[in-house]
Amino acid sequence: MRADGGARSALGTMGAGERGRRTATPFRRSAGVHDGPVTVLGEPPNQSSTAAGSGALSALAEGYHARTVRPLGSCTVAGHVVKPYAIEAPGRTVADEDLRTALRIAADHLASAHLRGSLGLAVLLVHAGGDGDYVLVHTWIEGYMSDLAIFTGPAGDADRLRPGRTGLAPCVWEAAVLGHERDAFTRRVLDGGGALDERLATWRGDVLEGEVR
Repeated sequence: MRADGGARSALGTMGAGERGRRTATPFRRSAGVHDGPVTVLGEPPNQSSTAAGSGALSALAEGYHARTVRPLGSCTVAGHVVKPYAIEAPGRTVADEDLRTALRIAADHLASAHLRGSLGLAVLLVHAGGDGDYVLVHTWIEGYMSDLAIFTGPAGDADRLRPGRTGLAPCVWEAAVLGHERDAFTRRVLDGGGALDERLATWRGDVLEGEVR
């Protein structure tokens, strides 16, 4: 993953799908549930900005920025229809070689996905981050659930990508893409009309593109 405007993927980029608006159902409190302030481990409610972690939160807020998301078409990998995306921090670029490396990692992971109840649809995120490189393989599986594998490595060194630590989850920019993909899957495949092949074609074309925050 390059630190300049180097070679970009030759795969076709598809237009961004239009996202629907949904209204959340209001939460209804059960009868008898306490409505007053909650004290956790003896700490008073409404803690001030001196709470533990406030310094780290302030630093995150000051450095927060948009990152570029590029859809990289769709392809078949290990029996799965895969939608790859590039996510690029300022000054970083996902090049063709980075995508090829990510596809190899995805192929190894998806080769055994049937053991985890895979439905044959996956999303691949190739993230050239500010502090390193990340590859995420997100697979839709049985029971309306998903499977996620995260690989991490030093910036610009694809050969050192390794499985992330236990408990590691998507960052805010990766979560934005996966949030779109959740909507695309439910709207285009589960709720979609027409034959399954038509639904899958529409799902492949429903992509997120541009800056995300």
